[in-house]
Amino acid sequence: MKAPADSVVLPAHARVIARDDVWLEGNAVQQFARVAALPGCVRAVGMPDLHAGRGIPVGAAFAFADRVVPQLIGGDAGCGVRLVATSIGRMAPDVLERRAREAMEDDPLAGCDPAEVFDRVWRLGARGFAELDGAPEALARLAAAEPEDGLRPSGDPAPYSAGYEGALGSVGGGNHFVEIARAGALRDPASAAAVGLSAGDLVVLAHSGSRRLGGALGERWGGAVLEGGAAEPYLGELAGACRFAQANRFLLAYRMLRALGATRASKIAGGFDILHNDVAREAVGGEPAWVHRKGAAPARGDDLTIVLGSRGTPSWVMRSRDAEAGLRSVAHGAGRKMGRGEAREKIAARYRRRELARTELGGRVVCDDPALLLEEHPDAYKPIEPVVESLVEAGLATVVAPLVPVLTVKR
Repeated sequence: MKAPADSVVLPAHARVIARDDVWLEGNAVQQFARVAALPGCVRAVGMPDLHAGRGIPVGAAFAFADRVVPQLIGGDAGCGVRLVATSIGRMAPDVLERRAREAMEDDPLAGCDPAEVFDRVWRLGARGFAELDGAPEALARLAAAEPEDGLRPSGDPAPYSAGYEGALGSVGGGNHFVEIARAGALRDPASAAAVGLSAGDLVVLAHSGSRRLGGALGERWGGAVLEGGAAEPYLGELAGACRFAQANRFLLAYRMLRALGATRASKIAGGFDILHNDVAREAVGGEPAWVHRKGAAPARGDDLTIVLGSRGTPSWVMRSRDAEAGLRSVAHGAGRKMGRGEAREKIAARYRRRELARTELGGRVVCDDPALLLEEHPDAYKPIEPVVESLVEAGLATVVAPLVPVLTVKR
C-alpha cells in the first residue's frame, strides 16, 4: 500500500510547496524524499504539481553542490514551452481548425538537407534555421530574430546525428501539445505588455521536448553520477539536446502562426521560450550548485514564466520573484491526479467520443489518438488555480495573465 503524502518524512533541506487544498500523491512524495536524500543534495523543492515518474518525481528541483546527475533529467531533456503573442484577435473556429490541421501536415523543412538541419539546430537551436538552404523565407526571417539562448556550447553531436531531425516540428506523446489560446483579463498589465500580451488577442503555446534525441541522451548517460570535469561532455550534449528541443518548439509555433496568418513580424507582438528539464549552475545558500529541474519552470530574476493548465483549463503567465527558497523555480503545470491507465478507464465511462473533442471552456481538440484523448483529458489533472495560488502564497511568482485554450493539437 502506498503511504499517504503527509506520512513521508523529508530531509531537513527539502520542502514541498503546496497548499492544503492541493492533492499530493504519496508515491510522488516518497520518490521526492529518496532523491533529496541522495549524497550531495543540498536543497530540494517539490512543486504543487509534483507527481510520480519512473523512479524520479516530476515537478521538482534539486540542487547538488558538486555533482551532476543525468538521471534527474532523464529522456525528456530540453522539454519546455514557447509562447508567441500575436496581434490576431479572432478567427472562425472551423477555419482555424482546418488551417491548423493543414499546417501540421505540411513539412516546412521538406526541401532541406537533413544532415545540415541537424548540424545547425544542434549548434544554434532555432537560430540555425535562419540561413538553412531550402527553408521557407518566413521561417528563416523569424529564426533570424531569435535571441541568444544563453546555453553553454553544444558538445559533440556524433552519437546523435542519424535521423533525429525527422522529429522536428512534432508534438510527441504524453502531456505535450501545441495550442492556440486567448489572453484573458490582465492581472499585471505592465508585465504583460513587456511580452506583447494583450487581452483578447491570440497566442501560440508549444509544449514539447527533444523527442527521440532526448531519449538517446538519457540512455547514453544512464545512472552516471558526474563530478568535476567528468560532467562536461554530458553538459555539452545536454545543451545540444536543449537547442534541438527549442528548435522543435519553434517549428511547432511556426505551424500555428501559419494557421493564424501571423508569420510576419508585424503580427507578432513578443514571446519567450523556457526549459523544464535542464541543469544550470546557480547560487544556492551563497555557494554555486548544480540545479536540476525535472518538470519545473525556471523563475529567475523578474523574468516571465508559464504554469501550464490542461486543454480544458487556462495556463498562467507569471512574473518570477527570484526566490531561492523555491530554487528559483515554479510548477511547470497543474500536475496529474490520475495515471494514464486509470484515466483511460474512468474517463471513457464518463464521456462520449465526440465530447472529448470539445472542452468546457469552448475550446476544440485536434487529436487522432483515442487513448491520448482519454489520458490527457482535463479530468486527469489537478485544478490549476490552487497550484498557481500555492506559488503566489509561497512568494515564488506573481500572476500576469491567463491563457484560455481555443484549439489544442495533440498528435
